[in-house]
Amino acid sequence: MQIRSERFGAALLTAWLALVGTAAAADLGAGPYPTKADAALPAWIVTVGVEGRVETVFLGGDTYTVRPAPIFGFRRVGTPEEFRAPRDGAGIALFETQSLKIGPNLKIRAQRKESQSSELYGLGDVDWAVEVGGFFEYWWMPWLRSRAEVRQGFGGHHGVVGDLTADLVLPVTSALTLSGGPRLSLASDMALDPYFSITPWQSFQSGLPVYQAKGGLQSVGAGAQARYFWTPELATHVYVEYQRLMDSAADSPLVTMRGSPDQVTFGFGITRAFTIQQFW
Repeated sequence: MQIRSERFGAALLTAWLALVGTAAAADLGAGPYPTKADAALPAWIVTVGVEGRVETVFLGGDTYTVRPAPIFGFRRVGTPEEFRAPRDGAGIALFETQSLKIGPNLKIRAQRKESQSSELYGLGDVDWAVEVGGFFEYWWMPWLRSRAEVRQGFGGHHGVVGDLTADLVLPVTSALTLSGGPRLSLASDMALDPYFSITPWQSFQSGLPVYQAKGGLQSVGAGAQARYFWTPELATHVYVEYQRLMDSAADSPLVTMRGSPDQVTFGFGITRAFTIQQFW
């Protein structure tokens, strides 16, 4: 009996969420991290910043470029600074306990333009993609976090993507925190198609063979990050993320003939926190 790759990916993601959900139910409200302050506090802390990323020009490529990215977050005064891994999408916890967070999630995927690289000649442009969905985060211990994100794409692709991550979070000093752990990404047919498939017309223009990407496991990898607080408001961070394209994504002629399945991203950024008064 054959099993479609996207169904396999969905089953794997469902099983992972069920495992984490079982642990969360057993420990609901009793987890050790992070603590939460009085919800009636009248002020918020807004964090803004900018990040520079050294990453491949296109997913599956082997040449690099630098891209800027904004950073934004907010929390109530008195609550601790939230941990964020480089691969996390932007999210807000609508349901939260000391160990568990669940809420909506957003991630934006940059456009891919044919003019960005000679390796993309004949493949056409791929628009910006907005991925909207939800996240499920659970702290097993004060130093161990797991997170799952599932998102639906709009714009550049119309597929479903899922990210599973785990991070060891180790405060070295009161100012320095090191973190890192494994990564796994899943994607449906429609999520992979614009980036890895080659249509007959694209094949004619580019010289690459016709290819149809299939959903399933997109990549596996790992990442590490260091964050340092110069003051309670000012922080800097650096990180490295590695992902190895797998299965259908790795087999695309764009990757095998003009790129590489090994994708590395280096990041560096700075954030500043501001306290604002709540007026509502």
